[in-house]
Amino acid sequence: MFGAENGLLGSAKLPSMDDEARQISLDRSRAIELISVSRETLSRLDRFVELLLLRNQTTNLIASSTVPHVWTRHVADSLQLASLAQGRVWADLGSGAGFPGLALACAFAERENCVVHLIESRDRKAAFLLDAARTTGAPAVVHRGRIEEVARRLGPVDVVTARALAPLPKLLEYVEPLVTKGAKALLMKGQDVETELTQAAKYWKIGAEIVPSKTNPSGRILVVSELTRSGLGKPQRSRDVR
Repeated sequence: MFGAENGLLGSAKLPSMDDEARQISLDRSRAIELISVSRETLSRLDRFVELLLLRNQTTNLIASSTVPHVWTRHVADSLQLASLAQGRVWADLGSGAGFPGLALACAFAERENCVVHLIESRDRKAAFLLDAARTTGAPAVVHRGRIEEVARRLGPVDVVTARALAPLPKLLEYVEPLVTKGAKALLMKGQDVETELTQAAKYWKIGAEIVPSKTNPSGRILVVSELTRSGLGKPQRSRDVR
């Protein structure tokens, strides 16, 4: 009754692996046009993406719907941060599948004495990050633990990043220990970031600017250079801190 012979299941053709590979290749070309990188960096990113797509078959690293656009949606989106801050020591909070932290580390491998600290609490994702750092040779150090605990143990950090991690009032709690010591925070947010800023202003005095994303029309990057508590109370802490 529901066999492919009557067209009920066979009418919608799923994309073949060749179709998906072609889409990924085209997306890679678009990403290179958006964010220019050296041949050596591109080679490291190729190895990173290859491992990511292989592991994504067994570990939920990125949404399957974003696989055909992995280069623009994830890689190029991450690499745009490199032009927004200078520094040799970076820290990425809740690194997950390696965006933006490991992608940036691939780009920073040619910089002298540069390192990216990747903070991730989930075992399987932390294990993936370790393998990806080894495979690419990127200057990344993986820290398996909660953000609140690891961030306070880090030495001086020049830049701290986060992508799709938490609502802004909570996110500022996580970056505060680093920003108050001189780090600049690059926080990747959506088009509602101004609403989030209004909410966060109940608890924080924030020195920041909003930069439009180069890869996502609705994306915004909040560049935080100053951060102090307003004394009006504390925002509710997240129960799920990566």
